[in-house]
Amino acid sequence: MARNEDRRRLLADAGIAVLAAEGMRGLTHRAVDARAAVPTGTASNYFRTRDALVGALVERIGERLAPDPAVHAQWRDRAPDPALFADYTRDIVRRLTSEREVTLALFTLRLEAARSPGIAAALGDWMRTGFAADVAFNRDAGLPGGAFEIALFHYAIEGLILDRLTVSIDPDTSTDEIVEAFVAGLLGGDASGRR
Repeated sequence: MARNEDRRRLLADAGIAVLAAEGMRGLTHRAVDARAAVPTGTASNYFRTRDALVGALVERIGERLAPDPAVHAQWRDRAPDPALFADYTRDIVRRLTSEREVTLALFTLRLEAARSPGIAAALGDWMRTGFAADVAFNRDAGLPGGAFEIALFHYAIEGLILDRLTVSIDPDTSTDEIVEAFVAGLLGGDASGRR
C-alpha cells in the first residue's frame, strides 16, 4: 500500500484523539482505525508496532504545538525584555490550552514514560531537542534568561497547563495574570507590556 503523508497525519491525529480520550490502554491500531474512519489494518500498515505508532504521535504532537511563524514575526523588532518574554509565554500557553486534546495526549505520554522505557526514550529525545531549541531561540532573540531559567519556565508552564486542563486550584485568577506574575518573578521587570 502506498504511503501518503495526508493519511499518515490523519492516523496520527486519530491516535492523539484516542490517547486523549482513552489513555494508553485505549491506544490500539484498531482504535486508531475506528477513530480515523479508515479500513481495519490501515494504522498497522503505516505504523507496524505500537512503538512506531507512539513515535508518530510524538512527532505529530510537535507539529501541532509548533509556533505560528506569523505570530512570532510580529514581535521580531521589539526590544528583548520581560514584556516580550511574557508575550512569547502567553503564545505558548494559548497553543497548549487551545489544542487541549493534543496537550492531554502529551501529558498522557509523559505519565506513561514513567512506566515504559520505550516511550521514555522517544518522548525524552523529543523533549530534550525541543528544550535545546527553546534555549537557542531565547539566546538568539536576545531575551533575558539562560538554560536554567528556561528549565524553570518549562516546569512552571507545564504545571499551569496541567492546572488549566484538569482541576484548577485557582480558577478565578486569569491565565494572563499568572503568566505576567511568573515572568516578573523569574526575570524581574514589568511583564505586562505596560510602559
